[in-house]
Amino acid sequence: MALFTGNYNYIKDGVALTLNRLVAFLEKRGVPVLVFAPVAETPAFESVGELVPVPSFAIPTRKEYRIATGLPAAQRKRLEAFRPTLFHIAVPDILGYQALKLAERWNVPVVASYHTRYDTYLRFYGLGVFEKLGQRYMRNFYNRVRRVYPPSESMAEIIRQDGQSQHVEVWARGVDSELFSPDKRDMAWRRSLGMADDEVAVSFAGRLVKEKNVAIYTRVMNALAAKGLKVKPLVIGDGPEMTAMRAGLRNGVFAGFLHGEQLARAYASSDIFFFPSESETFGNVTLEAMASGLPAVNAIASGSNSLVTEGETGHLVSARDEQGLAAKLEALVQDESLRNKMGAAARQRALTFSWDHILSGLLDSYRTVLREAHGR
Repeated sequence: MALFTGNYNYIKDGVALTLNRLVAFLEKRGVPVLVFAPVAETPAFESVGELVPVPSFAIPTRKEYRIATGLPAAQRKRLEAFRPTLFHIAVPDILGYQALKLAERWNVPVVASYHTRYDTYLRFYGLGVFEKLGQRYMRNFYNRVRRVYPPSESMAEIIRQDGQSQHVEVWARGVDSELFSPDKRDMAWRRSLGMADDEVAVSFAGRLVKEKNVAIYTRVMNALAAKGLKVKPLVIGDGPEMTAMRAGLRNGVFAGFLHGEQLARAYASSDIFFFPSESETFGNVTLEAMASGLPAVNAIASGSNSLVTEGETGHLVSARDEQGLAAKLEALVQDESLRNKMGAAARQRALTFSWDHILSGLLDSYRTVLREAHGR
């Protein structure tokens, strides 16, 4: 299989980690994989499998991300020598589009995973006028592949309704429930960050960028503090909005970018998870927080809707209803027994997301696509 993506190892985000996990799974089962993606001078982590770098440039407004400029002759020669029987495109960018055209020319079946709502991102950077154009492009792109794999049923329904594809199968995400566990709670770590034992830590995790609605997190947390509630905002992550959050968030604790055991400890040492992002197609951080035993208060979004069970594992509220978000958080802050009840339910819900089961299902789908393509 040939995999084409916009980021495989230069930023340690949810998409890159998911794709690395997929490649490791496939190679373990004897499926050879060749990955084509942009690279940076210094990788964020050691990636899995063989990575073929493609030319790229940094996005002017988001220099930490890169855009591939295509698939030059040398990379095509390597791809042709590899002789893939399946193309998997993770991003509908220039590289993805050239890969799609090449696969059509070679008569190789193509599938695509759907990780990000790129059309909605335009709104956050003053480019909303191009949103409809982006939607038309995505309809053209995804209707030309044999399967589209969104990470949630709610996102799958959006893809169908938008006319992007009717050949949609959910490829959900899993969670390491041994790593992310309530057992990782560490009160000494909390105290080292200046959190009192009787303060309720409300955490946010992820890239600190506009499209995650970090401004809403800041305003809602400030509103709770203004009411005299014993809350402590705990921000886990880094990104271009860090400076604005540090300046605007009252009494905030900034843990920085964490991973592995440190990240698991931070989740479990929180009391509530608050994630107002609307741009998630799944929400890996929400699932990790739930596995850690936290009730989640999330904005209504295609990803969160498939994870959070309203009134049972947490709450779903419109991101535009900041008073509603604050009210749900306030109720949890003031009721420890309710937090514990919802947190336990969240943990049980998270345990149903097994990586091995999920990736095995995707491999089965690949095999079905190949049988269909070859009339077997």
